[in-house]
Amino acid sequence: MMIEMQHLDKSYWADKTEVPVLHDICLSVEEGEYVSIMGPSGSGKSTLMNIIGCLDVPSAGSYLLNGESVGEKSDKELSKLRNSTIGFVFQNFNLLPRETALENVALPLLYGGVGRKERTERARQALEDVGLGDRLTFFPTQLSGGQKQRVAIARAMVGKPKLLLADEPTGALDTASGKQIMELFRELNKQGVTIVMITHEPEIAAYADRTLYIRDGQLSEGGGGR
Repeated sequence: MMIEMQHLDKSYWADKTEVPVLHDICLSVEEGEYVSIMGPSGSGKSTLMNIIGCLDVPSAGSYLLNGESVGEKSDKELSKLRNSTIGFVFQNFNLLPRETALENVALPLLYGGVGRKERTERARQALEDVGLGDRLTFFPTQLSGGQKQRVAIARAMVGKPKLLLADEPTGALDTASGKQIMELFRELNKQGVTIVMITHEPEIAAYADRTLYIRDGQLSEGGGGR
């Protein structure tokens, strides 16, 4: 099992007042599964994604990621787990504007201590895998929105993570570019990558095998994909 959450709660404190965000979340995602999560603004979906991605920890309940218990890990241990297991894709790409596509993709490997020659070769291969082998030296300002997102996906996948987390990955793209990104996700999933995706678009959610809905901090099952 890639993700196993049992009776998970999350609250924050504001001016000595407890603010509940997630309540009694039970979620299981099999290795190799492709799941979308839909919900209105303020529903708790971003908080849930942060916990799945080990960027935050639950207030109560249990969370196992790839068999490892997350709730009691230190920040250093969470960082190590993130780096070894998870790739992130965001709506606004989060590319460094003064770095080339190749340098942006190689960055996680630099942080991981990989030598220059190897990280350059792996970044080059990752960009070729997403169809951007001819854009290695381009800066983000020289790329279209769809190309930027493909660079972001290459960066997420260069470390060969088992889990890809995507937060509104098509939100800043036109329809044609969004479709290309979803086809790329489908191909990654066919290669065995587990994908959890947040989206507010039903037609994008439909690419997943299973759709979940979150409202008022509570998660429920929905219909399947295509």
